[in-house]
Amino acid sequence: MPRAGLDAASVTEAGAALADEVGFAGLSMGLLAERLGVRTPSLYKHVDNLADLGHRIAVLAATELGDALRDATQGRAGSDALSAAAKAMRAYVREHPGRYAAGNSVAPGGPDDPLGPAIDRMLGSFSAVLRGYGLEPDVQVHALRTLRSALHGFAVLEAEGGFRFATDVDESFALLVRLLDQGLRSAGAAPS
Repeated sequence: MPRAGLDAASVTEAGAALADEVGFAGLSMGLLAERLGVRTPSLYKHVDNLADLGHRIAVLAATELGDALRDATQGRAGSDALSAAAKAMRAYVREHPGRYAAGNSVAPGGPDDPLGPAIDRMLGSFSAVLRGYGLEPDVQVHALRTLRSALHGFAVLEAEGGFRFATDVDESFALLVRLLDQGLRSAGAAPS
């Protein structure tokens, strides 16, 4: 009989919080069971295995990040939307490095997988930011990949302590956003 108060959602949330503390790679069913005060076999009443838990955390992360991006950019356009999205993503990765890592290590498993719509939600927010730049349709997917790659790289390097110089990281981030803005403006103005 499942422990009262535990269900798939609460186990997933606890797993996500633990992944944020110990890193996604450090997450284990035994460690999560210990955190929840249950025996490890009890978790299998709520999630199939560690891979299933990781997948559920990925869905949670993509949904949360999508919501954060949507909320940050709502009512904004152009460089204001870009700056808000960049700050929201950076903050999410700093606050939730383990669940963000889960979101990047799992791929959707098919048309009924809830991860697909969660990723689409997040990508939709980035796409909305890019609409303010007047990009030609054949450039949009490249711009989306560039934007995500740049913001992902910066946020992950920062979260993992990868910036070793004493220079202000916030200034570096502001420069990254300005460079992205200028590049997107240029791509939008360029003839196709």
